[in-house]
Amino acid sequence: MPDAYASRGNSYSAKGDFDRALPDFNKAIGIQQTAIYYNGRGYAYARKKDYDRAISDYDQAIRLNPDFIFARKNRAYAYEAKNEYSRAIPDFDHILRLQPTDAEVLNSRCWARALVEELNAALIDCNESLRLKPDVANTIDSRALIQFKLGEFDKAIADYDVALKLNPKLAGALYGRGLAKQKKGDATADADIAAAKAIQSDIAEKLERYGLK
Repeated sequence: MPDAYASRGNSYSAKGDFDRALPDFNKAIGIQQTAIYYNGRGYAYARKKDYDRAISDYDQAIRLNPDFIFARKNRAYAYEAKNEYSRAIPDFDHILRLQPTDAEVLNSRCWARALVEELNAALIDCNESLRLKPDVANTIDSRALIQFKLGEFDKAIADYDVALKLNPKLAGALYGRGLAKQKKGDATADADIAAAKAIQSDIAEKLERYGLK
C-alpha cells in the first residue's frame, strides 16, 4: 500500500504536479518511514522552493540510509539553492567516497569550493571532472571562475573561450570573459559584457555574489 502512494507521488512529481505529489508521499510515510519516501517528498518540496522542508526530509532519508546517494545529492543541491555552499560540500565528499569517478559531483564540489574560497582544492576537482568527462561547458566555466579568482586572467579567458565554443549562449561565461578582458585592458571586454546582459539581465548581480567583479 505505501509503495502505491509513493509511486503515484513520483508520477505526479515527474509531471511537475508537486501539490498533488505531496499528499501521496505523506500517506506513504504515515504508513512506513523509508529513505526513498522521504527523498521523494523532499524532492517535491525542493521543486516548490521550500528548501527547509526539503532538507528536513533529506535529513530523515540520510538518517535511515547514510549512503543513499540520491538523497545526498538532493540535500547538497538544496543547500546550494540556499547559498549554503559550505554545508553542501560534506555531502559531495560522502558521495565521492562512494563514487570517486562521478564527474558531475566533482564539478558540483568544485563550484561549491570555489564559492567558499577553497580555490586550490576546487581547481583539483574541476580538473579531475574534466579528465573524466571532457568538453562540458559548465565545468570549464567553473574552472574559469577559479582562474579568475586566482588572478590567472589569461587562463580564465582561455577557459571561457572553450566554454563559449561549446555553448555560445552561456551568459556567465560571456560576462566572466568580459571581466577578465577588462583586467587585461582588452577593448573587446564591453562587447562580451553587453552580450551577456542581453542573454541574462541580472548576470552582473549574480556573478558579483560569486566574487566576480
